[in-house]
This record gives sequence, structure tokens and C-alpha cells, in this order.
Amino acid sequence: APRKSDQVRCAHILIKHRESRRPSSWRDPNITLSPEEARAHLLSLLPTIHSLADFQRIASERSDCSSAQKGGDLGWFGRGQMQRPFEEAAFALQKGEMTREPVVTDSGFHLILRLE
Repeated sequence: APRKSDQVRCAHILIKHRESRRPSSWRDPNITLSPEEARAHLLSLLPTIHSLADFQRIASERSDCSSAQKGGDLGWFGRGQMQRPFEEAAFALQKGEMTREPVVTDSGFHLILRLE
């Protein structure tokens, strides 16, 4: 697809918690982590991510999103397609840059890596 300037391509690692919009995932049909525990777990992954390969491996093992099968890759998206905090964080990143703090949405806590 031709690159549109109003789109980004990102990967993410999602950690859900018991107050998430849908507190289940391919990893765990009944997620019981508290929000604080989920945020702490996501933060504990940050020091282990040094490369795209690290991010993709950790996403494939730990992310509560079905995009885990693709190393967290969500593909291209434009404005209005994601929850607003996710969108704002994604569009603020430069290519190759990752959020340094968990991004909070109704789905849970995310680390976002801008691929393109």
C-alpha cells in the first residue's frame, strides 16, 4: 500500500488487567492482575528491550493482544481507528522509537513501537 502521511505503522505489547474492557486473552482466559500489577509487569519488560527483535519476541510471548502472533505488529492505521491515548502516543513517536512509559487505554497498558 502506498505510504500515506496521515498513517503510522506500530507494534505494541499489551498487558491487560481485571478492569480492562475485556479481561481475557489468548494467554489467559481470566485475567486477574490488578491495574497496578499490570503496569508494574509492563515496566519490568522495558529494560529487556534493546532491539526490534527483542520487542517482537517479548510481544509474541507476553502481549495480551492477538497481534502477538505477528510480534505485536498492528499494521498501518490512521487517526480515529485506535483509542485516543494510543493514537496520540503512536503519532507522537518517530520511526523506530518506543514509548518510555506505559500508555493507558480501556484495554490495559501498552508499550508502543513505531515501525513506519
